[in-house]
Amino acid sequence: MIKSYYRTVLIYLIFASLWIYFSDSVVAILIRTPEGITQAQNLKGLAFVACTSLMLFFLIRSDLNRINEVNVKLRKSYDQTLEGWVQVMDIRHKETRQHSLRVTRMTVKLASLMGVEGEELTFIGRGAMMHDAGKVGIPDSILIKPGPLNEEEWEVMKQHPVIARDMMQDIEFLQPSIDIPYSHHERWNGSGYPEGLKGEEIPLAARLFAIIDVWDALVEKRVYKESWPEDQVMFYLQEQAGIHFDPQVVDLFLDNYLEVKAAALHPSVF
Repeated sequence: MIKSYYRTVLIYLIFASLWIYFSDSVVAILIRTPEGITQAQNLKGLAFVACTSLMLFFLIRSDLNRINEVNVKLRKSYDQTLEGWVQVMDIRHKETRQHSLRVTRMTVKLASLMGVEGEELTFIGRGAMMHDAGKVGIPDSILIKPGPLNEEEWEVMKQHPVIARDMMQDIEFLQPSIDIPYSHHERWNGSGYPEGLKGEEIPLAARLFAIIDVWDALVEKRVYKESWPEDQVMFYLQEQAGIHFDPQVVDLFLDNYLEVKAAALHPSVF
């Protein structure tokens, strides 16, 4: 198959050659006076520019549409690969079934209710999907320990946001999605990690994800804890407004709880 840029040049050359040959012949047959020939040549030149510009516009637009289709398919394959890899991580971490998909869908829904739209929603979705990517660097003896972590083990665990950032920052595809993996353990009152960010210093994506992640951790049974009753979880989240969570995000989550929760079952990830 001829490459698109070769095809465009070839079509242009064929069109220009045919135009020159036939238009000169028509002018020679129809017009006899020197003044008329000069005027016809001028008009012919203007018509050539107009026609070739229009032709090039449609050819280039067609090529760009094809390139865009390829890019869309490529991004989709990236996201599908990401989704499969993250589900394997969930199994390794002994998370509940489809944990990462569930919190991703809910976070994207909450972000849309906050007014986030367009490509930013995709970045948030990828960040939510990759929220625990850094745990690949945490030993299983700590990661899936059935009891509380001691101080030394906890310090190791607290490195997983840094590991995630270091993994993602050199991957152009994932760079816009680092906020959640790196900052979702920050707390509104500044007592979180890894940087101890406070209030709106914490990226919005991380503030949105934090409440979804904690909600999921509490309502689901984990290797280190039993599940909480749903009403107890809701009371805890409200209690933590201004301490752990952005109060505005807590209000948004509680006011739209059923809608956000239902998003967990949506077939689309982003």
